[in-house]
Amino acid sequence: MPEQAAIEVEDLKVHFPNRGGGATRAVDGVSLRVSRGAFHGIIGESGCGKTTLARTIVGLQKQTAGKVRISGRDRSEWQKADRLNFARTVQFVFQDPLGAMSRRQTVRQTLEEPLLIHRMPNRRDRIAELLQIVSLPETVLDRPPRSLSGGQRQRVSIARALALDPTILICDEPLSALDVSIRAQIVNLFMKLRQELDLTIVMVAHDLAVVREMCTSVTVLYLGQIVEEGSAQGVFDTPSHPYSQALLSAVPSADPRIESTRRRKLLEGDPPSPSAIPQGCRFHTRCPVAFDACRSDIPDIREVGHGGRARCFLADKTKRPQI
Repeated sequence: MPEQAAIEVEDLKVHFPNRGGGATRAVDGVSLRVSRGAFHGIIGESGCGKTTLARTIVGLQKQTAGKVRISGRDRSEWQKADRLNFARTVQFVFQDPLGAMSRRQTVRQTLEEPLLIHRMPNRRDRIAELLQIVSLPETVLDRPPRSLSGGQRQRVSIARALALDPTILICDEPLSALDVSIRAQIVNLFMKLRQELDLTIVMVAHDLAVVREMCTSVTVLYLGQIVEEGSAQGVFDTPSHPYSQALLSAVPSADPRIESTRRRKLLEGDPPSPSAIPQGCRFHTRCPVAFDACRSDIPDIREVGHGGRARCFLADKTKRPQI
C-alpha cells in the first residue's frame, strides 16, 4: 500500500465573486499530494494562486469547492471538531513576520502564547528549547519584535510555529523579505528542521534557485491551475511544459560552462486576468509553441518523461500537430 500522504488536495477551487458579476478564479481545480517528510515547493508568477492555495490548505482561506485532507482526515471537519489537535499538527509561517506578531508582546510572550492556549507544561523549558532550535540567544526574549533584525524576526516566527511540535509547516514566501546573506541562513535552518524534526514542509517561493536547492518535489502553478508537477530534480532538469521551461530558464547555474551557453526563454506579455480565463489552454496566449488545439481545447494533466505530470498537448501524441 502507498504511504499515507501528509497533505492531499482534491479538485480545490477558491473563487472570489466580482461586483459586476462573474468571479476571480484564484485556485481553479487543483489536485496534489504531498508525501510525508517531503519538502514541497509551489512556484509560479505573482497572481497565479500560490498564496491562496497555501492559505486554503491550512484553513486560513475558505474554499469554494473541493477537499483538503491533512494526515488522511478532512481538514474542515477536523478543524471544527478538534481545533487544538489540528493546530498541533499543522502550522503556518507568514511572509511578513513582524505583521504576524503583536507589537505589544515581547518575544517571550509571543512564544509562550500558544503554549498557554494549549496548556502545555514546562513552558520555560520549551521556550529555551525553541530558541536553541532556531539558533537565537536568550537575550532576545524580553525584546519586542520591532527591535529585532529581519532574520531574527523570521526565526521567532518559525519558533512560534514549532512551539506545539507540529508535523507539517506551510510557509508563504518566508525568505522574500530577507537580505541575501540572511536568506541563506534561513534556508539552512529549514533544511536542518526538516531533517532533525522529521517535518513535512510546503513552501511558496519566488526564488527558484532556492527551491531547487531545498525542495524534493515541486508544483508549478499558472492562472490557478497546476501546469506541471514532479520531483524537484525532474522538473528543474527536464521541464515538460513550455511555461515551466520559460520560468526555469532564468535560474542561474553554478557551473560557468553551463551558464555561458544557457539560453533564456523570455515570456511576452502578462498573464491573463483570473477573472477572464482564456478559452482552451490557459497559457496559449503567451506560449511560443501554441497550435490550433491549444486555442480551443483544454489539455488534461498527464504523465511526462521525468516521472511527473504536465498539462500540455505536447505530452499527448494524438494532439500534436503534424509537421
